[in-house]
Amino acid sequence: MWKKLRIAILLFILATVALSTWRGQTQARDWHNTLHVAIFPINGDGSAAAAARIAGLNESSFKDIEDFLTEQASEYGNQTTMPVRVTLQPEVHTAPPAAPPAEHTTLDVIVWSLKLRWWAWHQPNGTPRAHTRAFVVYWDSAATGGRVPNSHGLAKGLVAVTNVHAATSMQRTNNVVIAHEILHTLGATDKYDMSSLMPNYPDGFAEPDKQPRYPQRWCELMAGRIPLSETELDMPSSLKLCMIGPLTAREIGLTK
Repeated sequence: MWKKLRIAILLFILATVALSTWRGQTQARDWHNTLHVAIFPINGDGSAAAAARIAGLNESSFKDIEDFLTEQASEYGNQTTMPVRVTLQPEVHTAPPAAPPAEHTTLDVIVWSLKLRWWAWHQPNGTPRAHTRAFVVYWDSAATGGRVPNSHGLAKGLVAVTNVHAATSMQRTNNVVIAHEILHTLGATDKYDMSSLMPNYPDGFAEPDKQPRYPQRWCELMAGRIPLSETELDMPSSLKLCMIGPLTAREIGLTK
């Protein structure tokens, strides 16, 4: 009897978690009410450069993310007065679990995903309570050779970990990456080839019907790059050069 009771309790907990996850995802992708996105900065390497950048942040640092998502929602017919609200939250002082190495197995990814969700569960939810949270990790790229770890966004858990450059001059480019990962939390998929980084045609092209096809002028946000030719790419310098394509709009609930 005790065994059956323990199983019943476990099934109840799992069902509760599943229901909570489903409700959270449904609310985040509703678009009839304001989507609250909370930004939590983290000093990734303990550097003075990252600390100074975090100290200099304010909500206007991320205003173009809010403006971009609001504008794109309007493009797809959303009439909500304030479809998106992006807020800056206090700095988080605990680091998220490191992502698995490039040579990862499926089990590695599952374990890391569970660790990340457990870590995020212990972090603040933001004020007002956020639908989705972006933990933005700043690195002194001058000390890392201009490279930062890969970023990730999870729809299950509605949490993103975005690794960005501490240099103030990189803010607008950083916001492209942050917005990309936020859309992952809403269910958007990547639209580029993982090995070459080339956008997938047609869904990864902002103007798939353009003639000639290259160079493209804009970036489909989930493709992450502007294709200039069959082999050349350009990183968008700001969200002003980005848009959300039809497939991504369906994935995040903007269209049916």
